[in-house]
Amino acid sequence: MAEHPVQGLMGATVEKIREMADANTIIGSPITLDGSTTIIPVSKVTLGFASGGSDVGAKSTKEMFGGGSGAGVSITPIAFLVVKDGTVRTVQLAEHVSPIDNAINALPELVDKLAALVRKDDTDKKEETTGTAEE
Repeated sequence: MAEHPVQGLMGATVEKIREMADANTIIGSPITLDGSTTIIPVSKVTLGFASGGSDVGAKSTKEMFGGGSGAGVSITPIAFLVVKDGTVRTVQLAEHVSPIDNAINALPELVDKLAALVRKDDTDKKEETTGTAEE
């Protein structure tokens, strides 16, 4: 079965949307500042899409077609990931909107605290092992 003209309209529009809103749009290219600091932009992508068409004319004139399609894309920067000296920080550009935003913002700090606890436990265990061997 031959492709209907509206399918061609939709296909072309969807392809253009893919070009505009790929993964590199959401997580931007890293920016290195002084050799030890890297900033990675994070954006929110919102898009809308519409397509439609109609066969025009009498039933005997199947060749006539009218249609259109369109899309809108909004790209909003929402945060930056700042990587410096092995630690990652989130710098949000908007106020915290939901508990999920708060949790995401607190995640790097939580990981740092857990890593410090693990290091402390390892140090304590080494000291206990060293202390019992000397006695």
